[in-house]
Amino acid sequence: MQAFESKSSSADEYFKTDHLKTALRESAVRGAGATVFSQVLTYGIQMISTIVLARLLTPDDFGLVAMVIYIFMLFKMYRNLGLIDATIQKEKINHRQISTLFWINLVFSIVIALVFMALGPLIAWFYNEPKLKSIASVISVVFVFGALSTQHEGLLKRNMQFYRITATLIIATTTSAITAIALAWKGWGYWALVAKHVTFELATAVGVWISCRWRPGFPAFGTGVGPMLRFGANSLGSLTANYFSQNLDKVLIGWRSGTESLGYYDKAYQLFMAPTQQLAYPLTHVSIATLSRLCRDPERYRSYYLKALSMLAFIGLPMSALLALIGNDLILLLLGPQWKKAGVIFSIFSIGIGTQILYGTHGWLHISLGRTDRWFRWGIVGSMITVTSFLIALPFGPLAVAVAYIVSLHVLTGPCLWYAGQPISLKLHSVLSVIWKYYLSALGAGLLCWFILYSFDLTSGAFASLGISVRLVLSSVLCIFVYLLLIIGLYRNTKPISQFISIVREMVPSISRSKQNERKRPSDIMDS
Repeated sequence: MQAFESKSSSADEYFKTDHLKTALRESAVRGAGATVFSQVLTYGIQMISTIVLARLLTPDDFGLVAMVIYIFMLFKMYRNLGLIDATIQKEKINHRQISTLFWINLVFSIVIALVFMALGPLIAWFYNEPKLKSIASVISVVFVFGALSTQHEGLLKRNMQFYRITATLIIATTTSAITAIALAWKGWGYWALVAKHVTFELATAVGVWISCRWRPGFPAFGTGVGPMLRFGANSLGSLTANYFSQNLDKVLIGWRSGTESLGYYDKAYQLFMAPTQQLAYPLTHVSIATLSRLCRDPERYRSYYLKALSMLAFIGLPMSALLALIGNDLILLLLGPQWKKAGVIFSIFSIGIGTQILYGTHGWLHISLGRTDRWFRWGIVGSMITVTSFLIALPFGPLAVAVAYIVSLHVLTGPCLWYAGQPISLKLHSVLSVIWKYYLSALGAGLLCWFILYSFDLTSGAFASLGISVRLVLSSVLCIFVYLLLIIGLYRNTKPISQFISIVREMVPSISRSKQNERKRPSDIMDS
């Protein structure tokens, strides 16, 4: 026991966050820089592996694994019991509490792994595909690897040590990609994709144990983890509800249309979610950690959130316009002609990329305010509406399901942000005031570019006759140029562009800037 306690005393830094309050803005911006850098790099690695694997494997291979993965993801949410966010959000924690949570996580994850393994035959029966039984058995070990990293990851994020997490994610992503490509090259087929998931979780667990010096002690009763468990339970409730709105479409398409149709739909969906995963999700824990420190200062809280929302809108909304414009050509270039059907679905999905990014920020508000109960309630309402749209569209095929998803997303975004902002008096008109010009500019740029490049081209066919790479470059340059012109016109200045450039510069570590900040008084840093 003394050995455990000595280890915990050497890692006391992970339980104290008072030092972050003297430079909260700088920590948040640097943390955002680390996570964005990590996600850009890991996205590049994942994209390369996707391109290679799409040529080594078939849509049927991807669809086969996806059948298990989207059921697996429901169980995966329960492996950490929502306790990463509880560790980040709670103002004061100690070694005994986190040790107790660690062992609860681990035991529960082992049970989940055994249950999922036992469900393998049922999954195979549901899809009428015997191969799924063995896939479910192998991939169940991911639950245990994930549980080993949960509290270490939470402590690193709580202390905004995002560069350590960055290094871990890059190494884990690279290792899993190389493993999958090597196995696919050797002819392992869909097992290469299974190995990719297992290798990533194992490498992540090893990485965070190296990056975080904290080691768990023995579990104990009376440590005050009850409120954290209740916080996590509400988080899980919301995540469970969100699961059905984000994944039931894949389960239904696999059940109704088979592995090949699911392979096309799943690949389009993954590419649709990539901007959110690479941009909004990485900033989630940075924003939660920052906003959690500002709960007692509502004015600064609202200001931080609205500025973050504005930057996400500036980037995410034009991304929707651009990818909807070039979606077909992008899929053909990256994945090859065998994935052409996925290109049409991806173009539909792309319309909602920016909205999806903004929608996801409602979780920042609920978690940082400690109101996961409200998050749970919204999750039920939102999921019911989205799932209903899936069921209505399912008889008309995968393309109709994609349209239904995007329509429900646009309908729900405004109400969800209004509801999430109520406890902090964040008004919907304040939210709309920082995003409407970006939305209008992106919509105008997308429609105008489509009209110029495709509507005029229907008779001559000159643009369509160009090579794919040339079409992609011309479309991208024109869309971005028109978007920036519309932004300048609506704002009557270049302030949004200069603000974005300024924040990007702050995200990049600078020795000279660090020395300058060291000379600042804490009050100066807080005022900045």
